Amino acid sequence: MTLRDTPHIPHHVPRPELLAPAGGPAPFAAALAAGADAIYCGMGSFNARRKADNFTDDTFEAACRAAHLAGARVYVTVNIVIKDEEMIEALELVRRCARLGADAFIIQDWGLFREVRRLMPQIETHISTQANIHDVRGTAWCRDAGADRVTLSRELSVAEIAQISQVGIDLEVFAHGAICFCYSGVCLLSSFARAGRSANRGMCAQPCRLPYELVNEQGRVLSPANRERPLCPRDTNTSEMVSELLDAGAAALKLEGRMKAPDYVYSIVDVYRRQLDDILAGRRTDPESAQARARQLKRCFNRDFTTEYQHGASGDEMMSYERSNNRGQLVGEVLGSAPARRDVRGLHPDDRRRRAAVARIRLFEPVGKGDLLELRHDDEFDQFLTTIAPEDAQTGETIQCDIPRAMPAGSRVRIIRSQSAIDTANAVLKRDIPRKRPVHVKVRARLGEPFAVTLSCVDDDSRAAEATGFIVEAARTRAVTRDDLVEHVGRMGSSPFEAASFDIDMDDTCGMGFSAVHKVRAAACAALEEALLAPYASRDRELGRLDDIAGRACIAREGAGVDTVAVDTESDSRRAVLCVMAPSLEAARTAREHGADAIYLTADTLAASDIQPHEILELGIVPVLDEVCREADHARLDPWIIPDAPVAVGTISELALASTRGARAQLRSCIPVHNLACATMLAESGAQLAWLSPELILAEIERFAPSAPLAFGIEVYGRPRVMTSEHCILQVASACIHDCTRCGLRRQRLWLRNIDGKMLPVTTDIHGRSHLYDGTPIDLTPQIPQLLSAGVSHFMVDATLMDEDELKRTVVHARRALDAALAGRTPTKRLPGTSAGCLFVGVE
Repeated sequence: MTLRDTPHIPHHVPRPELLAPAGGPAPFAAALAAGADAIYCGMGSFNARRKADNFTDDTFEAACRAAHLAGARVYVTVNIVIKDEEMIEALELVRRCARLGADAFIIQDWGLFREVRRLMPQIETHISTQANIHDVRGTAWCRDAGADRVTLSRELSVAEIAQISQVGIDLEVFAHGAICFCYSGVCLLSSFARAGRSANRGMCAQPCRLPYELVNEQGRVLSPANRERPLCPRDTNTSEMVSELLDAGAAALKLEGRMKAPDYVYSIVDVYRRQLDDILAGRRTDPESAQARARQLKRCFNRDFTTEYQHGASGDEMMSYERSNNRGQLVGEVLGSAPARRDVRGLHPDDRRRRAAVARIRLFEPVGKGDLLELRHDDEFDQFLTTIAPEDAQTGETIQCDIPRAMPAGSRVRIIRSQSAIDTANAVLKRDIPRKRPVHVKVRARLGEPFAVTLSCVDDDSRAAEATGFIVEAARTRAVTRDDLVEHVGRMGSSPFEAASFDIDMDDTCGMGFSAVHKVRAAACAALEEALLAPYASRDRELGRLDDIAGRACIAREGAGVDTVAVDTESDSRRAVLCVMAPSLEAARTAREHGADAIYLTADTLAASDIQPHEILELGIVPVLDEVCREADHARLDPWIIPDAPVAVGTISELALASTRGARAQLRSCIPVHNLACATMLAESGAQLAWLSPELILAEIERFAPSAPLAFGIEVYGRPRVMTSEHCILQVASACIHDCTRCGLRRQRLWLRNIDGKMLPVTTDIHGRSHLYDGTPIDLTPQIPQLLSAGVSHFMVDATLMDEDELKRTVVHARRALDAALAGRTPTKRLPGTSAGCLFVGVE
């Protein structure tokens, strides 16, 4: 693997930003030392990596100060959905972090975004990838709403990024690190599979990395034994594509890894920093450097690398079917091993086992003393072991390693932890100042005038400060030379600056004491520090004067009404309605016959049924648009958004178009509404009804729904969709014909069976996107009375996966429950084999 030559400077972005992760102070220092332009981290519990170390107020303030003096920026992730009762705390966190020095906030929740923009407009806001933005229209909507940056979905190609870059807002794209299998922000697998550990609340348990079997109706396993992880992608590595990303208009290259150690962070930032510097300077990367950089990345944690999404693909090449743990770098193979037959008397039992055998390893990559090696044979894949490299060795050499037991010849040897990377990071962490900022030094020493030192930042010469001191006099003995001043003014010691160049303006006969020179230099450094930090001090004072956030925040309050958006409470959106998501036109007719008031069909189902958009009002059908709307999806989805007709939209892009066309937009639950501020913002943007997330509990719905300026619906029966992926899960069967319209496998009923035997239905649409569903249907019909009291008016039976008999049974069941509730009676119990989902247990 080699890094591509970089012969030209990108033309879209004058100074692209290298954005690094930090889960705590140590990785933060490593990122800064390695050359990050900006660092993103978490504070408190409102971020998507709540299990990371994160920061205290003191460590965060110190980190911000160090970054700002070094010329870097700091972003705080507040990239989870916010519950209504958390809104004030989340706003106070944003204000506190801004006062401590945060430059911007990465936000998922539209309610929090609205409130930050409304109450603290001086704060910079970035839209998180969790908000599921992946086209021009959605990006423009974010821009018009006041966002300063949009983090695009990982799934986008370089061509799509280039198209979106014309919108005129900073774009942040993922350049390196782990990939979520599901489109970010619409994943519920962890919530339903791991007892409420929600990916949308920062507590993802990563069930996608576990083994699953693809099985059919007959129980036959369709996935081969060596393809056990159908939901586990490889990691992104765009180090060979940096020029393309920049030319496409990426303003920031995001490196993933807030759960990673300092050595990982330092290593990846260092590689991308040097790659970017070569590009910006118009230098070609020489082959030796390219090889060294590629090696450095491979020796960081990785599941092997892919650029499938960047190239507009999503095939098998992007998947790590065999394993979900660190692959490291392949460096050699075992030639043979034998029992050690050495005297181990007196050794600890662990040491005896460790030295039970000796392996001879032939290297085709260099290794370093202390590197952690993994030995694994393809025929005994799960019978691997690890050992430590005893010495430095070069390509072509054979080394001997102590191992606990003999390993077969031909076993692959990988470096899965680089001791050199750890040593480098540890050395960085011992520095008092992780990174010093280069400054241009100007010295003026003219007879009869004050001695003056001016410092200006090399990266921005407008950031400058001057200090003056003693009056320069003629030398009484030896005159001071220019070299003397370079040496003594250039000694910046414990300051956060280092001299990069000098401009000495002096008379030849000047005399002075160097201690006095040092004082002026120190004063200039202090003045430059103050100048660099002054904007943050000013904002601290300004935000400190901001009063009564709690009183002004848009939250549900007892006895308070809503006057932001007028809603006709007598309209269909407020009338109790039994809705059915039908899998076909025939199923829709059956649903109507058995009590459905409203029928919902997906855009693909409508198109397959030869129904035209202008017919939906007459037929009484609500079209359901996808939770993904990329540029290529517009031609098939946009026609279903028509004036004065209802439409269930799955993305902000579709909401934006519905508002423009005057359609009656309903928000699908994949646009999460968990608080009054979010409901208000989206109502102001044209939404009339919101289908509630299945992650909400009843008490949370009861809190904000009655006060909201739009109507609400909820799925009361069906299997929740827990994942949508651009990659077709069925490819794990190793039988893809690359033509979804003719795929016979896609027409079968299929499941993923997890390690506990739970069966998760899986489907793939004609566009190759996969949809994974929870194995247990939810039945909330017994709670319809409470939901009605909370302001919920629409009740959905999702029959997507039902046959005709099940559809009839469940529609009748839901119809009776709703009628009973409207008549003041208690509905019957939920059906056997169902659950209440998260309605009572909630999510973390």
